[in-house]
Amino acid sequence: MRIVILGAGTIGRWIAELLCRHGHSTTLVDKNSDNVRRLNEELDVRAISGSASQSSVLFQADVIGADMCLAVTGVDEVNLVAASMAKEMGARRTMARVYAPVFRDMSTFDYQRHFNIDRLLSLEHLSAMELARGIRNPGSLAVENLARGELEVQEVQVQSSGRGVGVQLKELRLPKNVRIGSIVRDNETWIAGADDTIQSNDRITLIGRRDDIDQVKGNFQKKQIEKRTIVIAGGGETGYHLARTLEGLRFSVVLMETDEERCGFLANNLKMATVVQADAKRHAVLEEERVGSADVFVACTGDDEDNIVACVDARDIGASRIMAIVSRPDYANVVGKLGIDLAVSPREVVAKQVLGLLNKGAVISRISLAESDIDVFELEVNEGALITEHVLANLQLPSQCLIAAVMREDFVRVPGADDRLRPGDTVVALVQSSSVDSMLALFSSNGS
Repeated sequence: MRIVILGAGTIGRWIAELLCRHGHSTTLVDKNSDNVRRLNEELDVRAISGSASQSSVLFQADVIGADMCLAVTGVDEVNLVAASMAKEMGARRTMARVYAPVFRDMSTFDYQRHFNIDRLLSLEHLSAMELARGIRNPGSLAVENLARGELEVQEVQVQSSGRGVGVQLKELRLPKNVRIGSIVRDNETWIAGADDTIQSNDRITLIGRRDDIDQVKGNFQKKQIEKRTIVIAGGGETGYHLARTLEGLRFSVVLMETDEERCGFLANNLKMATVVQADAKRHAVLEEERVGSADVFVACTGDDEDNIVACVDARDIGASRIMAIVSRPDYANVVGKLGIDLAVSPREVVAKQVLGLLNKGAVISRISLAESDIDVFELEVNEGALITEHVLANLQLPSQCLIAAVMREDFVRVPGADDRLRPGDTVVALVQSSSVDSMLALFSSNGS
């Protein structure tokens, strides 16, 4: 595939190296001429000098007809404008890196839709989601964000005490905005159907908004779940996103931050987390804040060395599980030896996101469910697609395929049998490997 990367800093260069290893034709754009010269000498890429927000530079980079354009400069506004221009000039998919949370907050303004960008990429948010995945185990074995972050896919272990055990799915009367996607039983996985009955020790996939999923879990797990204490060191964007994701009925979150002004922001924007102005790099402070009794300690201060030291201290004090953000790849072999249970690398998280979006046709993203042959697809509905010709009940969908959700403009919902897809919709579908080709044919204008 042909990829254009705007911005050749640490992240831009890392993505370029990744794409080269996977055999993609890559062009980089950067304002620094010395950086461009080094890139042409050291990588198998085409690097050109210029501003990412100028149309003449984008034209020179052959953005017209590119399979993907990634705007990852250090300036949010430049990335938004550049990705929007690239889309208008003919790039099939565009992605813009943003740091400020306001650009991803659709409650005030939908920047992504306004600028017609396929993805807004936040390293901090993605890293927080990766940490949340590790923290939620074993209650939720998988956490993925879909439909522009509006939906989550969570895997839940069914307990014998759950009210939904022994009940057919069609009799469960689940909320309309939550759907059971797949069932794993005795090492066999299949797409859930209305006649399926949930049994104890099944693993089921729930699709919906996080708050709605948390309410539905009571059907399959003990209603009273003891809260787990999570201590987060560092109130930057990663720590903030992580606290915001976890705060709720199942977790008691304590967020430690040194900057007084930032503490004020965190306290005003987090509903249930406890914000403490404290320095997590000091051993005595960790003892004072009772980190030793925490179920999970997470260090995401923005400095690898500080994160590692804080984790070692937290382990010595007695914290049960230790996690950290570690950006430098040369530290990968060190963290495990120091007793850190999970080290999240923003580079690796971005790599997973980028590779998941390198698809052809109607496929926006494709995620494989763990230990199964089922994939979760995000698909765009184009003009003339076969899937728009009938209501869902009259479509000849493959047997092992489930349309779990539809995003239309700013609204995400679980579709009914009488719903009909329209051009411009985004569909979330669970598809077994054997049915992928048949499913994708429905999103083609000619069935091929």
